[in-house]
Amino acid sequence: MKLTRKTKRLVIRPLASSDYKAWLHANTTLLPPQNEWDRHALEAKDLTKSKFTQMIKDMKRMRADESFIDLGVFETKTGELIGFVAVMNIVRSVSQSAYIGYRLLNRHWGKGYGKEALRALIDISFRDLKLHRIEAGIEPRNRRSIFLARSAGLRKEGLKKNVIFLRGKWRDLLTYVATTEDFGIKWTGTVEARRRR
Repeated sequence: MKLTRKTKRLVIRPLASSDYKAWLHANTTLLPPQNEWDRHALEAKDLTKSKFTQMIKDMKRMRADESFIDLGVFETKTGELIGFVAVMNIVRSVSQSAYIGYRLLNRHWGKGYGKEALRALIDISFRDLKLHRIEAGIEPRNRRSIFLARSAGLRKEGLKKNVIFLRGKWRDLLTYVATTEDFGIKWTGTVEARRRR
């Protein structure tokens, strides 16, 4: 699987062992959290080369078994790691679907990078992973994430009540979805129907 895209200003790809300095820089130059959905920086004890090496091994294993596909978003001009996009909870069988996630590091907000990265992730999901449907779950008050999902071409499908446990309580999620048809992409995967016993 390719799992790599180059856009006008970005490269989206799996992290490699050689990315330690970029990853360390990204994690040590974050601004304080800008809202309740913005993550805190990692602690110094979690920023070692050995922890990074283990993370790369874990990410490679999860990509291989399709349990979690986490990709770095790099700025082409500087080589700086500016965020992450992910495909998770992939279901093959008769649905060929998955959830997607995205996170732009807060020093890089407001530059249009989010839309560029998310559109690349959508393309990877449909063309490389051969999924038919993707879904983003967004808390109703997270207006930035909703705007990003809409601007990248996802459509609002509905509201799931008390569907995810975050920050100490069960929370609702709006669902923003897309299928290959929404992007004019011909689905080229295969459906593996359940085997009868």
